[in-house]
Amino acid sequence: NGLAFWCVSDNLRKGAALNAVQIAEVLINRGLITGKRKAA
Repeated sequence: NGLAFWCVSDNLRKGAALNAVQIAEVLINRGLITGKRKAA
């Protein structure tokens, strides 16, 4: 039972992280934000 709960919570964490990355990619592609630049 505990293992099943851990698997579900782990998948939710991975899903949330992936959603954040996909949202950032869309914003960058639309020019709403810019990617991180290296300091000169």
